[in-house]
Amino acid sequence: MASAQTQLHDASAAAPSRCRVARGREMSRFESELARLLHKRLFLATSLALVPALLFFLRDLVQPQEQLLQGSFDTLLRGVLTLIEVGLLVVLWRWSDWSLCQLRRLEIALVSILVFFFALLQWSMFWNHPLFQLADNDTAGLQVVRLWIDSSAVRWFFLIVIYGVLIPNTWQRCLLVTGSIALVPLVLILVGAWYFEKLSSDLAYGLLDLVILLGTGMLVAVFGSYRIGVLQQQAFQAQQLGQYRLKRRIGSGGMGEVFEAEHVLLRRRCAIKLIRPEQTQDRAVLERFEREVQAMAGLNHPNNVEVFDFGQSEDGTFYYVMEYLEGLTLEELVKRFGPLPPARVIYLLRQVCRALREAHGIGLLHRDIKPSNIIVCTQGGEFDVVKLLDFGLVQSLSAELDSRLTLKGMVLGSPPFMSPEQAAGRNDLTPATDIYAVGGVGYFLVTGHPPFERETAMELMLAHAYEPVPLPSSYIPTLPEDLQQVILRCLAKKPSERYAQVSELEAALLQCSEAGRWSEEQAQRWWREQGQPAVAAISHSTAEVIHATIALR
Repeated sequence: MASAQTQLHDASAAAPSRCRVARGREMSRFESELARLLHKRLFLATSLALVPALLFFLRDLVQPQEQLLQGSFDTLLRGVLTLIEVGLLVVLWRWSDWSLCQLRRLEIALVSILVFFFALLQWSMFWNHPLFQLADNDTAGLQVVRLWIDSSAVRWFFLIVIYGVLIPNTWQRCLLVTGSIALVPLVLILVGAWYFEKLSSDLAYGLLDLVILLGTGMLVAVFGSYRIGVLQQQAFQAQQLGQYRLKRRIGSGGMGEVFEAEHVLLRRRCAIKLIRPEQTQDRAVLERFEREVQAMAGLNHPNNVEVFDFGQSEDGTFYYVMEYLEGLTLEELVKRFGPLPPARVIYLLRQVCRALREAHGIGLLHRDIKPSNIIVCTQGGEFDVVKLLDFGLVQSLSAELDSRLTLKGMVLGSPPFMSPEQAAGRNDLTPATDIYAVGGVGYFLVTGHPPFERETAMELMLAHAYEPVPLPSSYIPTLPEDLQQVILRCLAKKPSERYAQVSELEAALLQCSEAGRWSEEQAQRWWREQGQPAVAAISHSTAEVIHATIALR
């Protein structure tokens, strides 16, 4: 059989812990570790930028006095730039307790200073008197332009490539920053063409040369940034991460990746979720990842996925280790085998209620309950065991704890199973929000369809808010009326009209006529009839779908 587990995100810092979890203070441990990595990269980048600046400055100083006086402005600029870079190195060397936000500002400041000085050096060529004398010669215009452009192009190319290769970034951010850098010398040439009309035609020709050169530098930088990330992904499949040996990637997305792994000493299979340094530009992403681990660490119920460990690798990659599950998501189960018998639906939903009862009991809302986030699996010789996954959008019932990560009006969740108040972007959510989603899951299990099916997410959210839910019996006429009423009450538009707590919902399910008619023996017989090879084939594809969703948060 194969794998399937999934993500998880925010949580209450007050929850008890089953693993080594960092507790957030003014700056989370995740952010602190990433800051140390960026600190090292900035130190290296500043050192590399200092070397040519210092060498050119020393070269100017040993020139004959006449040439030194003619190029005094350029020499002064190189001297100031050298002093600034030395100062930055001293500051980075002596003080290491920078926050990630401060280091990002320092990164932008360093790039801005280099851009400013390079622009001044380029513009100062206009005021080089011998250059003006050459420009007076009609036949020397193109040579003057080439001299002016070539003297500065190497600096811009160097800056673009160094930034792209050394500073951890997504390729999109790298493209934005390097594109902004490349724009400066191009604008200076256009200004020069306007200022020296006599050279405008030659400058237009030189502009094309510079576009080609800087465009090449941007391609090198962006491709380097992207390729480094790809090579890291490939290396992870063969490397050891702490005490864990990574085997194969079973899912990936915009924020993280999930690997099947094995504890080196215990030989225990597990799943490891990774989040890389270049994927954590936003402080909120780091805090969500930390709260995700804290959420899982505080959950002990057998129907919630278990977290074993947390750590950080040498290259700054954060990870946490969770149990490796064998089974199917409820979404895959229904798609392959059709709507489930009412007795089995009750059997599975009661386990979902138990998982949520623990989460709600410690003040956490899931906010993303859907069939693809619930796995039914075999575990410890038991069958039809439900595991609730993906706490990536978990929210504290305390608005104060969650206010920094969820803005008022921000819509998070899955529209096919989203409560009306959640679709409206409200922050004052209650357990009734998760109960609505459980009702949507129950609707899907008994009918094979979500409560509403529309073409766009906006149409879905409006349907949840204003349209009556079609009766499940319109799909399945034989559906017991008592189970239908339980599902419809969960899907009531107003939170006050739903069950107030999941314990009330579980009690209502237990009173249904089909309750107790699906036993562990029937579950065992069903799993054996399906055969492990068939289930395994589904589980592999299911895991990939689940974990591709993980990092898209």
